[in-house]
Amino acid sequence: MNRLPFLSTVAAVLALTASLAYWGIQLFTPPQRQIAAVPVQQAPEAPIDLARGLFGGQTAMAAVSNFQLVGVVASRAGQRSVAIIVANGEPAKAYPVGEEVAPGVTVHDVQARHVILMEGGVQKRIDLPAAEGVSSTTSAPLAPVSQPTLNPPPAPAPSATPLVTPPPGTPVGPPGQLAPAQQPTTSR
Repeated sequence: MNRLPFLSTVAAVLALTASLAYWGIQLFTPPQRQIAAVPVQQAPEAPIDLARGLFGGQTAMAAVSNFQLVGVVASRAGQRSVAIIVANGEPAKAYPVGEEVAPGVTVHDVQARHVILMEGGVQKRIDLPAAEGVSSTTSAPLAPVSQPTLNPPPAPAPSATPLVTPPPGTPVGPPGQLAPAQQPTTSR
């Protein structure tokens, strides 16, 4: 029983110490300043043109304004292909792959419907103008195709002689030849 007053005194001292520590911190702590929100910078849009080539898409090519593709002679090997190009308003001229069209501009690739030019390491694509009624193998317009009329063939005319199947055992010659006449057999 001696211990009860001692334990209650220790508990009271601990409670008083905790209370004094709490209120001391509250009184001597400077007031909290307002925190300014950090301005959010808007992220720039991702350039979609740069990501097109990742999964097999076409990469962006610069537009060509002073060149016009008039015709193409494309070979399957690609090295002997020729592009017919109007450059800077001059008359059309044939340029094979690798030839310089203008200073610093060379024919890089020739395909059936477009040509790729290289100017300072930048690829420029020129497409053939779409022409109505022009074949991809010839430059002449195609003739209009008439639709055939579907008339049933005439029915064969009935023949004057009826078709008769000879009885079994009758000798029959080749087609177009009459069978030999037979004598009727008589019983005696």
